[in-house]
Amino acid sequence: MAMPAETFPRHPRPWTLEEVLALPEDNGQRVELVDGTLVVSPSPTPTHQRILQRLQVALLGAVPPELELLPAVNVVLNGGRLLIPDLVVTNAPGHTNLYFTGDQIVVATEILSPSTRAYDRVLKRQLYAEAGIAFYLVVDPAPATPSATLLRLDGDDYREAARSADGLLRIEWPFPVEVDLTGDAGRR
Repeated sequence: MAMPAETFPRHPRPWTLEEVLALPEDNGQRVELVDGTLVVSPSPTPTHQRILQRLQVALLGAVPPELELLPAVNVVLNGGRLLIPDLVVTNAPGHTNLYFTGDQIVVATEILSPSTRAYDRVLKRQLYAEAGIAFYLVVDPAPATPSATLLRLDGDDYREAARSADGLLRIEWPFPVEVDLTGDAGRR
């Protein structure tokens, strides 16, 4: 997708965190920063947003009061990297700054899309692990039945902690919750 010239001017050197944070707040695209390079992705699809909504509704009632659930917030990792997970659980409820830091994120969630699949599965996984984020939830809406895998940080990489079955994700850590990824609430 082409970037409008007025939003992303010609930039002959690596971008800085300050420059990215000074960009307009809503330009219809997600803008992230990895080692001086902008990573721009299109707005999410309706399927993506439906799954995000299901996650939010299920998690909202399960998140303990010392944590907070928020969609699409700025997360600064290791100084010059800025990512925007689809959903986070933070240990800084009521936080009002422009961005969170990696140590304030308990769970980072990414819902895969065709344009970000490899980026989310490989690079973001690595960056979240390097930042010490305890849990990484990866949701794949592509199969006929959406699937999800909760990864738990173990040393310097993630290990599988839970995997959905038939569109239903049950986890115990960091708090117990059951998420129906299919939207079929009547099956319980």
